[in-house]
Amino acid sequence: MIALSLAEIAAVVGGQTHDIPDTSVQVTGPVVRDSREVVPGTLFVAFVGERVDGHDFAASVVEAGAVAVLASRPVGVPAIVVDDVQDALGALARHVVERLGATLVALTGSAGKTSTKDLIAQVLGGKAPTVFTPGSLNNEIGLPLTALSATEETRFLVLEMGARGIGHIRYLAELTPPKVGLVLNVGSAHIGEFGGREQIAQAKGELVESLPSAADGGAAILNADDPLVRAMASRTQAKVVLFGESAEADVRAENVRLTDSGQPAFRLHTPSGASDVTMRLYGEHHVSNALAAAAVAHELGMSATEIATALSGAGTLSRWRMEVTERPDGVTIVNDAYNANPESMRAALRALAAMGKGRRTWAVLGKMAELGDEALAEHDAVGRLAVRLNVSKLVAVGGIEASWLQLGAYNEGSWGEESVHVSDAQAAIDLLRKQLRPGDVVLVKASRSVGLERVAQTLAEAGTEGEVAAR
Repeated sequence: MIALSLAEIAAVVGGQTHDIPDTSVQVTGPVVRDSREVVPGTLFVAFVGERVDGHDFAASVVEAGAVAVLASRPVGVPAIVVDDVQDALGALARHVVERLGATLVALTGSAGKTSTKDLIAQVLGGKAPTVFTPGSLNNEIGLPLTALSATEETRFLVLEMGARGIGHIRYLAELTPPKVGLVLNVGSAHIGEFGGREQIAQAKGELVESLPSAADGGAAILNADDPLVRAMASRTQAKVVLFGESAEADVRAENVRLTDSGQPAFRLHTPSGASDVTMRLYGEHHVSNALAAAAVAHELGMSATEIATALSGAGTLSRWRMEVTERPDGVTIVNDAYNANPESMRAALRALAAMGKGRRTWAVLGKMAELGDEALAEHDAVGRLAVRLNVSKLVAVGGIEASWLQLGAYNEGSWGEESVHVSDAQAAIDLLRKQLRPGDVVLVKASRSVGLERVAQTLAEAGTEGEVAAR
């Protein structure tokens, strides 16, 4: 964080100082909520959780070097006490962002947010110092903590914004007002909570409504291939930039293809020129993510050649998102187990089919959460798609939702041992231990709550003869 005195922080957040002998002392380190991340100069934020109360760690974090604790009650060590710690954290983030000279880029969407954020960070990072959301810390706590990690040298601040209801993104955009806003897509993720895709579009569009006008430098980057996103152009006073494969897109892809290993290649067209891209990532769905990143980068002054070079060199920054491991015995493990929704599940299956040409393919799949009344139909459709893509083996892992996956595959014509339903991750490991053979390609994907990353990690650590070490 930029250096701020405890007196200034107290004034910004409307707090009272307690047990602070000298309020001119500055916070020079990070702002953290995890006591394990404390270093000298830290401001520790004490949240009260369901199982852990951050106030209980106050003495230990100060002993470890924290300058003070942002707390909701006195803790017997230097502290700034406020009525609401979350509100105070947001106010501090807003203050720091306003002090920075950085350009703030915010993005949202139903699928692909984290992968696209990682691409934007890598493309812009080659141009100037860039701070970006780690992993998927895109909520009312993770977002301000990310913003507070910026320093005086930061030129680009890239923030992922998630939403579970109307008003969430509006609130996040008030904490960290963006200049450039990107909306990727409107899909089925969290449809059970929102009630429908139109409601999801309403929530996602709050981002473009928050942008400054075109005259003040605001830019709304919208997916030309998604009608619900494209319609958001009417909800903003910012400059509208379209990306996609549509001929009407300002930033578009032509001659899209996959390499023999399943990596996308295309010719990138921008208003200022064109250049060829061959990505290191896997799956055709990354073309849209790359175009989104390219549109942001072009709007911020990068040339087509610079963007294409950066996209071609970009890798995966966040764990368990199409994370590919090549085992010594020739087995390929694709760990996409961080999360799942119908759109990302279909994209991952298509990537598996492309990567597995001429090889035996396995789809180890589990529940897609928060689909509400659409859950049965969506799981059934994914099971059917696995068969249509000629996936060799479907392993459905878990409870009723997994049985729907398996039933969809069965009804589409998956007979015999082509699809199987197992109870949990260990059962999947046991099955694969017996049946995997050199050259196989294995995709592992489900919602985070299923915990299928254990399957992928165990398989990736297996020996050279297909043996899987039990964990």
